[in-house]
Parts: sequence; C-alpha cells; structure tokens
Amino acid sequence: MNFKTGKALAAVALVGSFVAAVLPAVSSASTPTVKVSTFNTSYSTMKYLKTIVHKGKGSIAVILPDTKSSARYTQFDAPNLIKAFKAAGLTSKQYIVQNAQGSQATQFNMAQADISKGAKVLIVDPIDSTTGAVIEGFAKAHGVKVIDYDRLTLGGARAYYVSFDNVAVGTLIGKGEVACLTAWNVTNPVVYISYGSPTDNNATLFAKGYNAVLAAAGFNTTATTLTGAKQSVLESAGTWDATQALTDFQGAFTAHPSINAVLTPNDNNASGIIANLQSKGLKPKTMPFTGQDASLVGFQNVISGYQCGTVYKPIWLEAQATVALAVYLRAGIKPPAGLANGTTTDTVTHAKVQSVLLTATWVTADKVQSTVIKDKVIKASDLCTSSAPTVQGSTQPTYATDCTTYGIK
Repeated sequence: MNFKTGKALAAVALVGSFVAAVLPAVSSASTPTVKVSTFNTSYSTMKYLKTIVHKGKGSIAVILPDTKSSARYTQFDAPNLIKAFKAAGLTSKQYIVQNAQGSQATQFNMAQADISKGAKVLIVDPIDSTTGAVIEGFAKAHGVKVIDYDRLTLGGARAYYVSFDNVAVGTLIGKGEVACLTAWNVTNPVVYISYGSPTDNNATLFAKGYNAVLAAAGFNTTATTLTGAKQSVLESAGTWDATQALTDFQGAFTAHPSINAVLTPNDNNASGIIANLQSKGLKPKTMPFTGQDASLVGFQNVISGYQCGTVYKPIWLEAQATVALAVYLRAGIKPPAGLANGTTTDTVTHAKVQSVLLTATWVTADKVQSTVIKDKVIKASDLCTSSAPTVQGSTQPTYATDCTTYGIK
C-alpha cells in the first residue's frame, strides 16, 4: 500500500468513527437503541425503527375490544398507537386502528378483512379468550403474526404479549383500599368488591392480587354474606359494564346497608356507583373507592375525595413497545432482547409466551401532578376547569379548588 492510499483509508476510517460516535447504531438484524427502557413520552426512540419499517411488507392492523368497558381505548390506546406508528415512519396505508365495539363477530370479521387486505401482523386486545383464540388460529393458518395487546388470549397462538404485571396491578388496588380505610377512618369496614368481567383474563389476575392483600389484612374474600365487620366481603359476579356494576352494587347495598367501602377494579365501574351515591348525599372521604386506568373522571373523583386513587398504566409506553414489536415482526426480524423482557404462562396451553411486561403506579391526589400531569396523559386544564357534580340540589365548586389544594397546574 502506497502513502496516498494509506492516507485515504485513514481518512475514511476517521469519518466512519465520527459517524459511529454521533449516530445511534441501527443494523439490519436489530436496533440496539430500541428497548423498553428507552421509550419516553416524546416518542423519540421510535425513529430508530424507520430502517426496519423499510424492510417490511404489508400492513399492521390493531383491533381493540370496545368503548364501553373503559374510556382508555378511545382516550389513550387508539391515539397513542397511532402516534407510535407515525413516529416509527409508517404511512397511513401501512397501519389501521379499529375497535370491535364489544362484538365478538365484529372482532373476528375485522381480523379476516385485515388479513385479506394484506396485513402481516395483527395486534389484538381480545374481547374474550374464545374470540382471541379463533382469530389467532385463523391468522396462523394464513401466515400472519399476532401480538396479544393488554390481555392474554388463553389457548391462543400469538407471537408476543404486551401488557402490565396484572397481578401487581391488583396488588396496588388492594393496598390502596386498605390504606384508605385507615386514612379515611373507616371503622368496622365492610368492603364490597366490584369484580371485572370473568371472561377477561386480566380481571382474574387483578382479583388474585387484591384478594391476597385483603386476605392478609383479615378480610374473608370468599364470603357472600356478612360474617362480621372486618371479616366481611361482599362479591359481585363481575362485569366491565358500568351500568351493570351499579345495578349489582345497588342490590348488595339494599341488602347490606352497612357496606362502607367499595373496591372497584377500574374507574369506569367506580364512577357510576360514586355518582349514584353522590346524588343521595355521599360526603367526601367517607366511603373509599379504588380504580384503574387513570381516566379523567377517575382523577376528578380522586382529587375531590370520593376515590382513594387509581392505577396509572402508562399507555404511551405500552403502545410504543407493541408497535416496535410489530415493526420487527412485519420485517421478519427477531426483536432485540431488550424489548421482550419476560415470559407469561398461558394456563390453557401451558406455553411460555415471550412478553413485554410493564410497571404500573398507584396514584393518589398528591401524586397527580408528578405523574399523569407531568407525563401529559391528563391535561390540567381538562381536570381543573370541569364542574363538580351537583349533590342533593346544591351546586358544587369546580375542581379548580381541588387542583389548587394538590398543586395541580
């Protein structure tokens, strides 16, 4: 090698070193910068998936379950998933976000239609495991990968599962209720549990978490009739329908007016019962309620003293992790190890499902500003300027006073 050639090669190596130093590494096989710990509320990590997007073909289809069981699907999931797709560089023709509106037939028909139109990956939050398993069987037969989103399809054939540690979520709810019984000075507590739908595996996992906490605190979590003060827990069959949850509670409360605390597994179930009791004169900080999903109405009940707290699941994180997995699957590239951070056992097939398991947080009134407001999940303007409900004909102040109390701005 002569002097000129050696000098040229050295210059090339120097430029290469500079580029490597200032740009994140993105290879054809993996994207080291994309892992659970790198996702943030600005969605900046998603841009590193653009090279993977270019390697894929076909579309990615999302099918959410309903708009009735929780406000989260329209308030958080759909917009965050769309934002993640766009940030990753997919065009509007390369993804679709749909909602089955609670119909099993619609959810399956959507999956069939998506596959016939060229979808290579389905992201499915199943209405129930039976529907999910049928969809996943159909997808597998057509060479399409499925990601279970938020709910695991028992007996399914998905490639990955993205959710939160749902037993831990239930534990947070249980601990929140027990702590509030003390904080709100509830003596001789009689707790009514409004379970989630028995067809939702997440509801089963939530119950496993909060029942264990209640049992450890001395409650009988299997009793359906009163057996004493603290030992008494009244159960409902379980539902994600807020109207049915209210009906179930009213029946139990009529039969057992000594109920003085309510454990609700989501904000939706809680809000209807709280509103009903407010119309009858329920005073703040007298009957502890719990919640989940960090909804606007949930936080309004939290800061005004009708709900102890709610479980905040950062959906922006769940959405990004799910879209990242889908982008890799669409390209036929194995996702990096830092993305799938655990496994979940399908209790029907006994298969260990590669999973992205995320962490939720219990948020009380004094933590609203440092969590959901800081993360821009809830806008202070929406939370603080709405009018509080009217109780027995008296006009309540807006939530602005509560926001001032808890430093929410």
